[in-house]
Amino acid sequence: MTSTAIETSASTRAERYREAERRLWQHYGLDPTERFLDLAAPAARLRVLEVGSGDPVLFVHGTVGPGGWASLIGSLPGFRSIVLDRPGWGLSSAVDFSGQDYGTLVAEILRGALDALELERVHVVGGSIGNVWALRLAALHPSRVGRVVLLGAGPIRSDARVPGIIRLLASPAGAVMVRLPGNRSRVHSILRGSGHGPSLANGRIPDEFIDWRVSVERETDSMRHERDMVCAIVKGKSYRPGLTFADAELGSIRQPVLHVHGTADEAVGPAESWARVADALPHGELRLVDGAGHMPWFDELDTVAGEVKRFLTE
Repeated sequence: MTSTAIETSASTRAERYREAERRLWQHYGLDPTERFLDLAAPAARLRVLEVGSGDPVLFVHGTVGPGGWASLIGSLPGFRSIVLDRPGWGLSSAVDFSGQDYGTLVAEILRGALDALELERVHVVGGSIGNVWALRLAALHPSRVGRVVLLGAGPIRSDARVPGIIRLLASPAGAVMVRLPGNRSRVHSILRGSGHGPSLANGRIPDEFIDWRVSVERETDSMRHERDMVCAIVKGKSYRPGLTFADAELGSIRQPVLHVHGTADEAVGPAESWARVADALPHGELRLVDGAGHMPWFDELDTVAGEVKRFLTE
């Protein structure tokens, strides 16, 4: 295939992805604007979507992907919501996470993104491993962060378990899995395994999200890049150093931190683990959402959006 044909193919895939993404956001009455940010160190071209106006809030996703934020942002008017495609996700370029201190690197990526956005200070909302990104930015660049919201379980403490799906990604079988064409059945299986079976059954998770998530796997290299990152931070059933936080590190984070955790989200650890995180944070609070899964807003949107809005406007 010639270089021109490769470029045309990549452009076509990107437009198919954008179309699935547009349908997802439009389902919630939103029409985000797209922007690309060029970072120098590490060198990367990152994509963000922006919705609304008001106090800026940076959203950092987990393995569900950036489109997972659409429903929550649709229930959070009054903010300038900035959705980052993490490096290697969606239409962002990849970075090499191997051989570097993970916590320092992700904080630098987010600091660079804020510089490119010309934002001195933001609130940060993380989900899953995005929780680690949010806390590392708060710890290493405290002047850039107002308040922090953590949604769902994440590898925050050293006793956090590595979920089975993440161990699978890191295995040789994961290398095969991320090259298989996406399909609705696999997306359904992942969501059920994340505690969202009831919301799939009752229609709380719309077809537009399923279609977008299939498009992630078919039209982008997101999952291949995610596997590369996972291989850099996971060793067997444990996380490598530089990812999780010691209690002393959590104790140094001075920003107010809200953690919203679903009681059906047990893959990383029980709710007691998150109580210990909240206790270690000087200004931490924990809210449990009964029956909610790994992305608690997928199951109890009004409850989670209400908690987030309350916290960010206090």
